[in-house]
Amino acid sequence: MIRDDEVIHAVSVIAAKRDAHELSDAQISWVIDAYTRGEVAAEQMSSLLMAIVLRGMGRREIASWTRAMIDSGRRVDLSGLRRDGRPLVTVDKHSTGGVGDKITLPLTPLVASFGVAVPQLSGRGLGHTGGTLDKLEAIPGWRSDLSGDEMVAQLEGVGAVVCAAGADLAPADRMLYALRDVTGTVESIPLIASSIMSKKIAEGTGALVLDVKFGAGAFLPDVEDARSLAETMVELGTDAGVRTSALLTDMNTPLGRAVGNAVEVAESLKVLDGGGPADVVELTLALAREMLDAAGLSAADPAEHLANGRAMDSWRAMIAAQGGDPDGSLPIARHQEVVTAPAEGVIVSMDARAVGDAAWRLGAGRSRPGESVQAEAGVIIHAKPGDRVRTGDALFTLHTQTPERVAGARSALVDAVVVGTDREVTPGPRVLDRVTA
Repeated sequence: MIRDDEVIHAVSVIAAKRDAHELSDAQISWVIDAYTRGEVAAEQMSSLLMAIVLRGMGRREIASWTRAMIDSGRRVDLSGLRRDGRPLVTVDKHSTGGVGDKITLPLTPLVASFGVAVPQLSGRGLGHTGGTLDKLEAIPGWRSDLSGDEMVAQLEGVGAVVCAAGADLAPADRMLYALRDVTGTVESIPLIASSIMSKKIAEGTGALVLDVKFGAGAFLPDVEDARSLAETMVELGTDAGVRTSALLTDMNTPLGRAVGNAVEVAESLKVLDGGGPADVVELTLALAREMLDAAGLSAADPAEHLANGRAMDSWRAMIAAQGGDPDGSLPIARHQEVVTAPAEGVIVSMDARAVGDAAWRLGAGRSRPGESVQAEAGVIIHAKPGDRVRTGDALFTLHTQTPERVAGARSALVDAVVVGTDREVTPGPRVLDRVTA
């Protein structure tokens, strides 16, 4: 920790963390602000980020780092939201990303159908994990870029909004993430947690539910790393006055049977219509219950609104409010090819990462920010762990607009599925645990 009379500069901050000292609030505030203004050079911030990766951060440091990133931009105030003269409770959900993770699509209108305001500021996919905005942009006319006034009006009128975060929300985080991506400093729980929570706290929600994934298709494969991240983010939210909880969820196997963009929208519509894959419904309802409890509606049963059509009504209103046609046809890939089972037996496992990579290679994802994606691209899964297959049965159907991409997708799936002949397999639940303050 620095002395009150010590002058702060970049080298002293780097050296302090290099030598495993705690950074003071003043040091953290200064270095984030100075980097955002261009006073601290990229190579100096890179050095500090690596020191943080190697030395870690304590709870106070992480909270201070998060607060400094929030202070670099605008903090949204949603406390004045009203409907029929009554204040609206705001609850948001954030997922750490996975393969086939379309939960935001049915979850947002489902929770909003109970009179809760859900301000879902979402992002785009990169690599094997899909992006919510990429999926929704498969809907004809739908737009993600809303002004602050448009977002507030939609929350008050419809209750649900999924849109892009404004550039003025935690701009320091955007700069730092781009630097971490090219300096090998992404994999740090303090930096991951502060990156996520700076944006979520800045968006002004009153409560937040986190879906922290572990497994082959998750950002953090190890369950204990995922638990540590969940605990850190719950602490950050709580310290900032946002009611925060987290669910630890399994991402070893793709979620649902559709991975991509338009294909995931189609599957989400099945859930909103009272059907859909059991694991998608399971996780949607688990997160909805958590969000409704945070909003003071612990007695509400979200399954009822999937069955009676109220969630679908909320979806249609949300899509229409953002220029989309809820009755419009989703785009379909011109080229489709089937991948078949190599042997007879029971599917023992399915590597979520491999399936995500296949969808990415088909054009559903991007290699770097700013690349375009194909709305039509993706993978349909015909059999999952626990299902019995015969040699030649369809395992996957590959969807793409560019047939030359199929070979790469097929190579990604070569070892994705393990078929066994001597045992039954019962898939476990998607939700492993709940983390609270």
